[in-house]
Amino acid sequence: MVQFLFALLCVVMGTATAVENPLTAKQILQKMTKAMELSDYQGTVVFLKNDKLEAMKYFHTKAKDKGQERLVSLNSPPREIVRNSDEIKCLYKLTRQVIVEHRPYEHSFIVDVPKNLDALDTSYDFEVIGEEDVAMMPSFVVNIKPKDDFRYIRKIWIAKEHFLPMKAAVYDLSGIVLEQVVFTEMQVNNKPADQATETTLAEPTTPSNDGTPASSDSSNQAAFEVTALPPGFKQIFFSRKPLHQSDQPVDHVLLSDGFASVSVYLETKKADSTRDSPLPEGIHSVGAINSMIRILADSQLTVLGEVPASTVKFIAEGVKLRHPAP
Repeated sequence: MVQFLFALLCVVMGTATAVENPLTAKQILQKMTKAMELSDYQGTVVFLKNDKLEAMKYFHTKAKDKGQERLVSLNSPPREIVRNSDEIKCLYKLTRQVIVEHRPYEHSFIVDVPKNLDALDTSYDFEVIGEEDVAMMPSFVVNIKPKDDFRYIRKIWIAKEHFLPMKAAVYDLSGIVLEQVVFTEMQVNNKPADQATETTLAEPTTPSNDGTPASSDSSNQAAFEVTALPPGFKQIFFSRKPLHQSDQPVDHVLLSDGFASVSVYLETKKADSTRDSPLPEGIHSVGAINSMIRILADSQLTVLGEVPASTVKFIAEGVKLRHPAP
């Protein structure tokens, strides 16, 4: 009888311990990051961005310790976007054009989560707020709430079975959805299909290269300095290269807090810049993206990012030229 009671007590205590020690939000996000790196999976994903919906086929494969992502459009214009490490290649079927960009600060088309979440404790609170089904898969709902008004609220739905992201959303400070990506169906494979790493669009004979690897040479620096940053933001890299099919170099500094990113561009104004740059000075908003344009001497400053308008304004007003014109 004593042995029976002792065994029963052990079971009860074990159950209580299991209930009292569930996975934390950070642990779930860390498991998700690992699963995204190691898993081969595919599915149909729907993007809501700038008030537009687009459905695409998504493929993720891992080979030789390197992951590859592919997005294939289901509607016109037919195109395919491939990510290999920090290289992103967009192939257009009708024009046979290829656009190549290098984005060392991005790691996924679906959701980016920094590896060191503890470093974000001063900026965000992480909390598991419930469980919901997404594409018929039971999922944890992780809320990532900012501690100030400089950044947006984020939620990620993570499948309980394989810890892959099923849905991710960005909300403004009042709780309105600004952007969303959601899987409508997903298959997780132990081994990638033979065709999973093959592109479906033919390689063009004369690809166009729009974008070069970003320069991070410590001997180079931007022609401007950002004198005021919101808490938690820091410079990720600096590049100087032509943009928008122009031969004129543009200084670009990328800022990030781990989740949110802000780009700061400075380009010399041309005599006919009114025709090329229709946007006036001030704040401009498209979906979750806010930007601010300022004129500094003979240059145009553009601060743009997936952050509230007050954030880009705060950053833009703190930008100064290193060598202002006399």
